[in-house]
Amino acid sequence: MYRRTRKHSYFKNLQRAETERRHRKEARTRAAISIFAVVLFFSFITVFYIGLGSADRESEGEPATLEIEFLEEEERILKSVSIIDAPLILQLPELPRGCEVTSLAMLLDHAGIPVDKMTLAREIRKDETVYRVEGGKIHFGNPYEGFVGDMYDRSYPGLAVYHEPICELAEQYLPGRIADLTGMDFEDILYPISDGRPVWVIVNSEYDELDEKYFKVWKTPSGSVTITYKTHSVLLTGYDDEKIYFNDPLVNQKNRMVDRSAFERCWVQMGRQAVTYE
Repeated sequence: MYRRTRKHSYFKNLQRAETERRHRKEARTRAAISIFAVVLFFSFITVFYIGLGSADRESEGEPATLEIEFLEEEERILKSVSIIDAPLILQLPELPRGCEVTSLAMLLDHAGIPVDKMTLAREIRKDETVYRVEGGKIHFGNPYEGFVGDMYDRSYPGLAVYHEPICELAEQYLPGRIADLTGMDFEDILYPISDGRPVWVIVNSEYDELDEKYFKVWKTPSGSVTITYKTHSVLLTGYDDEKIYFNDPLVNQKNRMVDRSAFERCWVQMGRQAVTYE
């Protein structure tokens, strides 16, 4: 008898609580509708008086203005074809591994700041880590940290330098005007070219995606890094639907051209590294 009475009482309490909850919900709904009606009424009144004010100003010979500011994204226009006449500077014979600073010299020259490639070679940040092989693994510098190894003599170990130290050095000559486009989509790095500004990039000497066999993993003080001895740097100077044009510091030919799709694959594989100026 005790258990039946307790169960019956429990359901009675449950029904009562449910009824109270429903009443509270209905009260909140009515309150929300009332508030919405008040806000709508005052909004209508405000718009009505603004309209009267505009009409008064127009009758007095003043143009009516809507004092609302819209922030619109600037529309970017990419030309279908764009080829730039940028300076061509060769890295050889002085800088066998100096393609990055030589391509930077071309970029700065186009921006109106002629700087000798040898000056840039001296000034670029260096990673002074000494080359060694330990336990079958190569320990050397990190090109993201600075130029690795010897830039002047291929009989000594060396490699390259990547976008961060290049941006740092370029900033000294064009303060506040250097744009690091690294990590963007390929089409994004074509917009500066469309506007008449060449773009420094890291690619490889084959200008297409490389097989994995050409890559190695080094141990560096800042962690492991994947590199290829085919690393190269050029200055992008143009494009069309099928071709990419560039000044290669190893080739005495302006606006050298290769297949656009192959070049894009190459650039993406090498870390999407790109730098220009504004």
